[in-house]
Amino acid sequence: MGEAPAFLVDDLQNEPLNGFELKSGTCKTTTTIGDKTYVIGGADDGTLSIEVRIFDSSLGEWVHPTVYGTKPLLSKGHSAVSLNDRILILKKGAKSDDQIWFLEVDTQYVRKQQKQLGTEAVAWSKGVLGNVEKPVVISGPSGVGKGTLISMLMKEFPSMFGFSVSHTTRAPRNMEKDGVHYHFTEKSVMEKEIEDGKFLEFASVHGNLYGTSVEAVEVVADAGKRCILDIDVQGARSVRSSSLEAIFIFVCPPSMEELEKRLRDRGTETEEQILKRLRNAAAEIEQGKSSKIFDFILYNDNLEECYEKLKKLLGLSGCVAAPPKSAALREFNLPLDHSVSKIDDKIIINCISSGLEKESKNLIMLDVSTLKGGAPARTRGLDFQAVGSFSDGLIGMEKLS
Repeated sequence: MGEAPAFLVDDLQNEPLNGFELKSGTCKTTTTIGDKTYVIGGADDGTLSIEVRIFDSSLGEWVHPTVYGTKPLLSKGHSAVSLNDRILILKKGAKSDDQIWFLEVDTQYVRKQQKQLGTEAVAWSKGVLGNVEKPVVISGPSGVGKGTLISMLMKEFPSMFGFSVSHTTRAPRNMEKDGVHYHFTEKSVMEKEIEDGKFLEFASVHGNLYGTSVEAVEVVADAGKRCILDIDVQGARSVRSSSLEAIFIFVCPPSMEELEKRLRDRGTETEEQILKRLRNAAAEIEQGKSSKIFDFILYNDNLEECYEKLKKLLGLSGCVAAPPKSAALREFNLPLDHSVSKIDDKIIINCISSGLEKESKNLIMLDVSTLKGGAPARTRGLDFQAVGSFSDGLIGMEKLS
């Protein structure tokens, strides 16, 4: 990692300021990774969000990148710490759920966008303390009973699981509410978001788009619940190829004869519809068994036995209903007056508070060694602990701001 020169207005100086705030009153920081120096902070036009500019020393010129993700709002300042493929941003004076952000500069998602664009790109991702359970993708042919299995799971563990709300470009029907039954959106908007990688899976049905967005799954996780995705094999294939880490389960009928019996016993479809569902089921079962999409295959011969096997796969065998786990198990409040240091995968935050008698210093150690996720979703896996005060073991760390 190279040293970044200070940026005073648009001029380059020779003073090393990697991760430091500039003294020009613009609340900007500079961080150098390789040949590129990232200037992060308020824009000269006074916009409310944090802006990004890049100086490429190999080209000797400024680059204005395409920025993906939701831009964090400006605060009373921030610290910037290089993590090689991303930059950790700690906002000063922000609320606890808005103080940790990541600017991705060389992650897999960013490289994919750069390849498609042919130009420089970066992406914002909000940092979240703690982890959540992996989402569960459940697929299977119509009539196999996966809906019943999911209903049993939701009934027994109502506080542990949640459904993502899908997007669609069709118009709302009677009594349908936006954000409850679907996220209703314009086709041009959804097409752009699909292009930007914001959807895990999507399909066109009768001229309308339907799909599951990354954000919809994240909202369930933010509530401390484990997300269930009930989607077809094609959708599961798309999710498998995405960045989402999930458990993939395919539910199979004991035989095609039994599946046909169940479809006919429902009495909800015409003969033509039943035959079409059986043809589709045969293709789905072949893909479910032969592809490498699914981690587990469950045979729903006996519903109760199949349900017990499902619970065992999800680590719920013998488990009683419990309150939801919080996505952020603990919180810390970052004071306005602080400095940041780095040693290996630990970020040491020196929180300074002034009392009547003397100035005191408390340390918070932020662990970034087990980061998970990232753009276009949240970055999770952060952990922290209060250290107390400086000790000999912390001497020699690189001060960043």
